[in-house]
Amino acid sequence: MLDRKDHNGPSLITMKPYKLLLIFFCFISCEDNFQEIKKINNYTNFPIGVAENIKLIYTDSAKVKAILTSPLNNDFTNQLFPYSEFPDGVKITFFDNKNQETTVTSDYAIAYNKTNIVDLVGNVVINTHDGSVLKTSQIYWDPEQEWLFTEKKFTFKNIDYDISAVRLDANRSFTIFNSGELEGQVVIEDKEQKINEN
Repeated sequence: MLDRKDHNGPSLITMKPYKLLLIFFCFISCEDNFQEIKKINNYTNFPIGVAENIKLIYTDSAKVKAILTSPLNNDFTNQLFPYSEFPDGVKITFFDNKNQETTVTSDYAIAYNKTNIVDLVGNVVINTHDGSVLKTSQIYWDPEQEWLFTEKKFTFKNIDYDISAVRLDANRSFTIFNSGELEGQVVIEDKEQKINEN
């Protein structure tokens, strides 16, 4: 048995209360960082592939339907909710049945594989073949439904419209166009109708 007098260091019994508190707080202030270390070493948070200066050509029945170009693509299809990220921007050129072009550009884009929704963010500009131009800070694109929607402010200009509004819900050709409260000018054609009396 160890005699307290033979022990060279201070014992817990003879230590001052503030030293005991200091040791106690040192022990409880240490955190278990194991979960954080696991996150750092979790390779599933990294893209499965990285491609630079890409050009993807989408065809259907030997016809080019779209061309996507981007300086950088990060492929996160290894995630539970798979997606592809374009952190340095994207340019997509769509071709209709008459081979007319619609061009979409943005500073950032992310395509969600499970929902097929594309989120375009930052200086989004859509130029259609008829000269229509839509500009906004963010827009969602559903390529299967050929539908655009946003809750952000946007501007839209063509021969008949020069408007800005918040909220947009439209088809790709802008023939169906729903929005929030509009500001700007809209050309409305007034047609007379004759009523035949018998």
